[in-house]
Amino acid sequence: MADVSVMDDLQRILGPSPFGETRSIERACRSLCVDLSRDDGEILGLYGDLLISDFLFLYGPRFAVEKGVWMSEFLRDGHPIIPSAVLPDRGGMFLFGHTIEGDKLFLRQSGGDWLVSAFRRNWADWCDFDMPMPEWLVGVFKGDVATDWMPEWPERHWFE
Repeated sequence: MADVSVMDDLQRILGPSPFGETRSIERACRSLCVDLSRDDGEILGLYGDLLISDFLFLYGPRFAVEKGVWMSEFLRDGHPIIPSAVLPDRGGMFLFGHTIEGDKLFLRQSGGDWLVSAFRRNWADWCDFDMPMPEWLVGVFKGDVATDWMPEWPERHWFE
């Protein structure tokens, strides 16, 4: 479980969710046969299905299954850089978002934890981050993580 201060940091950085409260992604997780951490579910319930500051889109209750199925089908024939299957394929990664530049964001299991990995489209490479999504997102929005391919973020975020 993420440190409470990490979740608080993320909510301070992004501001309140336009949805008001955390929506459940339990149905999406059941459809994909996945058990995400409570914190991952909370983040995707609060900020999923939203475009954040015209750059980062996180998948929540509405789009997680649809996007996961699409990516899973796309990868079945193989991909030269994305190294693993995607849920709902057995043992696959969880696709949790994308950027407007076509980067794809995944959670991969490692030692029982869900850690962030990304396909960076403009770089045509694969990046593993040894950190869970809450810490990764806080680092991204603070400008401490993925600084070579994420934008300079505005002081105040907006959602679409």
